[in-house]
Amino acid sequence: MSRRVAVTGMGAVTPIGTGVEAFWESIRQERIGFAPITRFDASGYKCGLAAEVKDFRPEDHMDKKSVRRMELFCQFAVAAAGEAMGDAGLNMEREDPFRVGCSIGSGIGSLQAIEREYGKLLEKGPSRVGPLFVPMMISNMAAGNVSIALGLKGKSLNVVTACATGTNSIGEAFRAIQCGDAEVMLAGGTEAAVTPIGIAGFSALKALSESRDPARCSIPFDKDRSGFVMGEGAGVVVLEELEHARARGAHIYAEVLGYGCTSDAFHITSPAEDGSGAARAMEYAMAEAGVAPGEVTYINAHGTSTHLNDLFETRAIKMAFGDQAGKLRINSTKSMIGHLLGAAGAVEFITCVKELQEGFIHRTVGLQEAGEELDLDYCRESREEAIPYALSNSLGFGGHNASILLGQPGN
Repeated sequence: MSRRVAVTGMGAVTPIGTGVEAFWESIRQERIGFAPITRFDASGYKCGLAAEVKDFRPEDHMDKKSVRRMELFCQFAVAAAGEAMGDAGLNMEREDPFRVGCSIGSGIGSLQAIEREYGKLLEKGPSRVGPLFVPMMISNMAAGNVSIALGLKGKSLNVVTACATGTNSIGEAFRAIQCGDAEVMLAGGTEAAVTPIGIAGFSALKALSESRDPARCSIPFDKDRSGFVMGEGAGVVVLEELEHARARGAHIYAEVLGYGCTSDAFHITSPAEDGSGAARAMEYAMAEAGVAPGEVTYINAHGTSTHLNDLFETRAIKMAFGDQAGKLRINSTKSMIGHLLGAAGAVEFITCVKELQEGFIHRTVGLQEAGEELDLDYCRESREEAIPYALSNSLGFGGHNASILLGQPGN
């Protein structure tokens, strides 16, 4: 019999606030994180806006030596994980460290390190490439640095599934606890790809919005949507075997009930046109939870503001929910924070937990008129209403689909 899994801690670094409470207050106030790019001179780029983290001081979360030995994506992860650990009240001196693991992924790792060190290679030769280049650049170092910082000696994973990374990371941590590989897992995603090559690369794919209007750049499901806005940050949660959490008197925010994961096997960037892969992921998550489609009232959509994603995700929801699809509340947190790539699903998972807690569904900010064939309820207005379950979707380049179903704290 699989073991039940609770959410007992949360931490976030986002474009609209560092720390879960600052982030959530911004969500409730419908603040958007979009502004002209400041991390480099983007005057010659087609895309001029991003959702940058604006109030982050790494020295507030780690010592100066650690700051120098970590790239930004790792700094974000360590900060979010530290907040989540503190929020959970987890004391590692009372835990078997080999039963506490880490599943924190990054879709890309450090583009900053690649750009910087490749510049040295071209300008000054191979002997000038830094000795820490590789361990600072590779994407698994988020999980590695969090494990080192917090003393986590259990299973340590770096899931890389592009924009589904955060959701898959949490889902695989859920599985690890279910099957008995761990009692506690810190799980989530982190990303910091607002760099020249990052913006240029996604622009070349025609994936980024070229709008210069912060209010109309990330507008999921809108008829005028034209691409996503690059965001950055991290989301980390503490998942814990339910009885372990109860035994130490932990506060339980929510329970993870189901996880679905599929592949479109269709195209390297486009989702399956009929939405069948994403639909099956949602169906698997509901089936594992023993929850019927008619019992689910809310979906936090992947909702990137690209033409194909929003259309095909809508088709997927209709396929998974049938006649119930029109009764669902569907929103996109990316309407405020942009697309955090490998961190997106983790921050959106935290959004779902807060919405479950407070009985509040935020609106899809900026949505004015839904696009063709987009005829579901995409939350043009925020709502105060009880939410029994929250389903969070993430879809990634390569055809990765992941869905997690959350419920109120179990009895």
